[in-house]
Amino acid sequence: MQPPLEILRTILDTIGVTYTEVKEQDIVGQTVLSITVPDGKALIGTHGDTVHALDFLLKRIVEHARMKAGQTGEEPHFLVDVNDYRARQIRDLQTKALMMAERARSFQYDVELSPMSAYERLIVHTTLQNAPNVKTESHGEGRSRRVVIRYSSETTV
Repeated sequence: MQPPLEILRTILDTIGVTYTEVKEQDIVGQTVLSITVPDGKALIGTHGDTVHALDFLLKRIVEHARMKAGQTGEEPHFLVDVNDYRARQIRDLQTKALMMAERARSFQYDVELSPMSAYERLIVHTTLQNAPNVKTESHGEGRSRRVVIRYSSETTV
């Protein structure tokens, strides 16, 4: 079975994308397949729609190849990024989560974040899992699901 990085290169070559580098790296415990292109606007798309679609497509191809090879199991764990667009979003989200946790601790009240995707909520939960005096919970349904950072007088060990 071809590794995801090679499949990604094949997709990019097939659709005619000129890239300077495609590499695998680890960002915050997440495997990131990072694409460097001279102009990332087209490959990122409006609000990241194109890079998200490329990520989805690559994961489905890898899943299909694993099934054909008789390897069943969980969904592939990697993220496709273009010119560090998604890596910057992750870092910004972590910074926001830490800032809101500090607000919850300082004022001793719950802080409700704006609605976000399941992946973004996972980043917030993971970022704050060992933060003192706060706990995170997800509330709401569908597109309005959000993280609530709750003040807790209990300290996490």
